[in-house]
Amino acid sequence: MEKLTFYALSAPEKLDRIGAYLSERLIRDVGRHRYGYVCIAMEALDQLLMACHCQSINLFVESFLKMVAKLLESEKPNLQILGTNSFVKFANIEEDTPSYHRSYDFFVSRFSEMCHSSHDDPDVRTKIRMSGIKGLQGVVRKTVNDELQANIWDPQHMDKIVPSLLFNLQHAEEAESRSPSPLQASEKEKESPAELAERCLRELLGRAAYGNIKNAIKPVLIHLDNHTLWEPKIFAIRCFKIIMYSIQPQHSHLVIQQLLGHLDANSKSAATVRAGIVEVLSEAAVIAASGSVGPTVLEVFNTLLRQLRLSIDYALTGSYDGAAVSTKSIKEHEERMFQEAVIKTIGSFASTLPTYQRSEVMLFIMSKVPLPSLHQAIEAGKASENRNRLTQIMLLKSLLQVSLGFQCSNMLTALPSSFLDRLLSAALMEDAEIRLFVLEILISFIDRHGNRHKFSTISTISDISVLKLKVDKCSRQDTVFMKKHAQHLYRHIYLTCKEESNVQAHYEALYSMLVLISIELANEEVVVDLIRLVLAVQEIAQINEDNLPAYNRCALYALGAAYLNLISQLITVPTFCQHVHEVIQMRQKEAPYLLPEDVFVERPRLSRSLDRLGPEVFFRQSKISEVLGGSGYNSDRLSTPYIPQLTDEDRLSKRKSIGETISLQVEVESRNSPEREERAPAEEITYETLKKAIADSVAVEEQERERRRQVVEKFQKAPFEEIAAHCGARVSGVSPGKPRSAPRPPPPPSLRPLQATLLQSKLNQIFEITIRPPPSPSGTITAAYGQPQNHSIPVYEMKFPDLCVY
Repeated sequence: MEKLTFYALSAPEKLDRIGAYLSERLIRDVGRHRYGYVCIAMEALDQLLMACHCQSINLFVESFLKMVAKLLESEKPNLQILGTNSFVKFANIEEDTPSYHRSYDFFVSRFSEMCHSSHDDPDVRTKIRMSGIKGLQGVVRKTVNDELQANIWDPQHMDKIVPSLLFNLQHAEEAESRSPSPLQASEKEKESPAELAERCLRELLGRAAYGNIKNAIKPVLIHLDNHTLWEPKIFAIRCFKIIMYSIQPQHSHLVIQQLLGHLDANSKSAATVRAGIVEVLSEAAVIAASGSVGPTVLEVFNTLLRQLRLSIDYALTGSYDGAAVSTKSIKEHEERMFQEAVIKTIGSFASTLPTYQRSEVMLFIMSKVPLPSLHQAIEAGKASENRNRLTQIMLLKSLLQVSLGFQCSNMLTALPSSFLDRLLSAALMEDAEIRLFVLEILISFIDRHGNRHKFSTISTISDISVLKLKVDKCSRQDTVFMKKHAQHLYRHIYLTCKEESNVQAHYEALYSMLVLISIELANEEVVVDLIRLVLAVQEIAQINEDNLPAYNRCALYALGAAYLNLISQLITVPTFCQHVHEVIQMRQKEAPYLLPEDVFVERPRLSRSLDRLGPEVFFRQSKISEVLGGSGYNSDRLSTPYIPQLTDEDRLSKRKSIGETISLQVEVESRNSPEREERAPAEEITYETLKKAIADSVAVEEQERERRRQVVEKFQKAPFEEIAAHCGARVSGVSPGKPRSAPRPPPPPSLRPLQATLLQSKLNQIFEITIRPPPSPSGTITAAYGQPQNHSIPVYEMKFPDLCVY
């Protein structure tokens, strides 16, 4: 061999003749079964190949590959393995000169066939399969970087290579499931066909460029379909984890799109198959977060929501377009499992997105929820009602998954009006499950500091410092958000409290929402409004116009007690804390069934004599207004009872009547005072009175608009003397439109000093207020450990007396 190698190196033009001679000898020896000579010839070829890298090696390689093909065609396993080993050595050589005419089609086919070997002897079978995998690995290495070679990424090659590797991976899964313990695996088993196949698959996918990903993934999907591997889904998830971790991160979205397309193609397959595809999607989305989910984010969610709607239709009709399938009960169970998988996947996708894209996705999902509105009519009929209800529940579940962990500093951008209005419309539905989902979604948005879990149970805790609340100062964006949407939120909280179908979960969600608004979005005005709202909720239970059951009334009383107990400790006004504490103590003695500790338990203690309770067990609006007004809060606003307004969505929501949604009887005196006197009869409002009021308001608006136009025109065109005379007439008490009958006499001399003193005192009052702004109320939100956080009042929020305003 040394002499032959020296000769070949010194006369490289003779290489092709040497190769042709050795090839002829080897083919003859194989035919005569002289396998010793075959081994010698192959060893000689290998050594020459490793030594000679000259330009004329191409012809020698042709002879070499012809001999390797002859060995692979043999039925003897040893010859197949020998040929494979030689090919692998050749594949690791980096050739100096390219080849224009070399073909590897035979080798791809033969190595793939060896990967599926079914030899009777398990050891021989394993060796042949491993040789086949090594051979495929060699073909990939030899061709993937050589642009002049036949393209290994073509479908005819990928359809052989990828299933062969997956077959060995799948076989390993079955073997592992039969083995008693993975710890007993010997050294020999560690280098198994499965391990080798996984390495080869990772190497193949790692070399895939942008345009080749599709051809590499499609055989995987077909293999999983043909072998029904979506239903256990364990192997499918493992395959796609290998794929997602092997490809370049910027190509991740291509795999996601392939899976979505495959889900659409299988939209009429069994629910278990679709659920497996969706589970794989969910796992792939988490891994894709490190790269990109792609530019078509809404397309992903559109596909998933379309599958969700199809699944609901399948569950209701019991068939795929009329085709007979398994029994309906089993099918409904499978479809429910599929729906849960879709919702989980929607959450996985959303968690990988940046904040602005999650906002878009939430708006997109909300636009799909069928709601009774001016623009969207819900179909009539029992089947349509069921379909709409299931669609509403599933989409709101999806929305809840997207909103979990969502944190945005600017609530105005996170919750645009178009989204919030539709979401709150769902809060007026009769279905209790839908209302609970809406509350949970709102809580997910508002809770930006992870305080939610601290209010999972409702209680009148004596010291809230043990909760270690995370409280930040209300930002300007939050203040603007509350100015825009607060009344809308309060109104829906109030109406939700009046629902007869509420259960403990609803009251816990309402309590969490009230507390989280107080912690996350509260300034002094919001705190005042929340206290008014809770007092109005107390009156719902007190008056009981809606004939609520005893449990609902006791729950509303307990909800009010728990919230006022917490807010009194947050704003740290001692007299307010004292009043709340006194009422709670009185309830503990006289009416424990009005406190959360007795209501929100497995077996609540209730009382039927709720209408005979004394005023001492109620929180009094007049008392709260007095104690908070003395600390700088707006006592006028506190003493005004909270009355929500009627809007169009009440008439469009699924209610039995408008009267059940909200009482239209407006009362002037305080509605929350338990010690009130006899009420004045409220005016009954009918359709005719409403029609007349609307017509009158239109006429009044027209008159007011005309009067304003005349005033503006007069001040623009009239001479200064006329304007001065007009203003003087108003000051002296004469109507501006009438001529003065006689000049008003000047005040007597005795009154002039008094007028001057009065004017001076008013001026002093104005200057004092404008130069030194009023101090912030002593009630300040306190942090978890009791440190006060003072709220500085900006100029645009200061309340100036009427004298300051022109």
